[in-house]
Amino acid sequence: MKKLTTFIITGLIFLSFEGLSQKGFVNDRSFNGAFQAKNFHSATVDDNNTKWFLTEAGMVSFDGKKWKLCNKNKNIPTKDLRDLSVYGKEVLIATPNGATVTNLPIKHKTGVTTYNTDNASILSNNVVSVATGKSAVRWFGTDKGISAVLDNKWLQVGYEDMYPGFMFEEFRITSMATNRTGDSLYVGTEGAGIARIFRNEVDGISGASVYAQWGPIILPSDKVYSILIAPDGTKWFGTESGVAKHVGNNTLENWTVYSTKDGLVNDFVQAIDIDKNGKLWFGTKGGVSVFDGSKWTSYTVNDGLNSNNILCITVDKNDIVWLGTDNGVMCYNNGTLISYK
Repeated sequence: MKKLTTFIITGLIFLSFEGLSQKGFVNDRSFNGAFQAKNFHSATVDDNNTKWFLTEAGMVSFDGKKWKLCNKNKNIPTKDLRDLSVYGKEVLIATPNGATVTNLPIKHKTGVTTYNTDNASILSNNVVSVATGKSAVRWFGTDKGISAVLDNKWLQVGYEDMYPGFMFEEFRITSMATNRTGDSLYVGTEGAGIARIFRNEVDGISGASVYAQWGPIILPSDKVYSILIAPDGTKWFGTESGVAKHVGNNTLENWTVYSTKDGLVNDFVQAIDIDKNGKLWFGTKGGVSVFDGSKWTSYTVNDGLNSNNILCITVDKNDIVWLGTDNGVMCYNNGTLISYK
């Protein structure tokens, strides 16, 4: 039997189990009229632990006290936002009209730059994903391939023989993640597996061999929808048919696949993140699963989730796990589940 704990914070009673809160014991909150949104499909955390999300209302933020809709600066787009990433004091946003970059904090007169084919060497205005790591390289995934900029210099593309441009038009980019330094990029596609791009020594970007089901590796599907590079370098790839784990640098070895047969709540894995204890959080179309390396624990709407359709996951600097869904956003904090919608 799970242990029930009751405690009071600022006049609100929280009922918390050891594990995720049970249905009926979720703390429901609102956005206090700051905006109206249901779909939270991309998330990140900045150096000040402010949470950033993309929604149908635009980009929103939460500093732990107040929700804000970023609609005061007219140069920041609000419609059809695809992806976002934070590098230092910069926020990168993928849009169908280019890649927008702005500085933090965002105010109504904060400088905004939108990279497009008219003012930059980006391959296409149709930007579907962005990624950054610890290095200053900023990566942009488009419908015609990968572009990158470093210190205001656009890197020359040298991967055409490995990944021709039409590949990304036919098999759209679905997710991107860098290694810890940010100098190598893993690109998930819808049907062509995983492309690997790296910055070379002559300020260009090159390609490595592809991770694909038709290669001699164990990848459950060529449709890859989420990627996580863990702090120890382990690579996790969420697909429509389960999740693949790859350890080490040998492309052909040390692959492991997990699916519903192993404990995953649903095989369509749309989001992955890792908490400070090393537990992996997998957001699927059927709920969320947590993996500690040996044991799987899964949760659905029956356990208090707003929705089983988990669109994004991010872990903040206080080790609070944020789950973006198609019915609001939730956070899990030490056994307490809080719902915002």
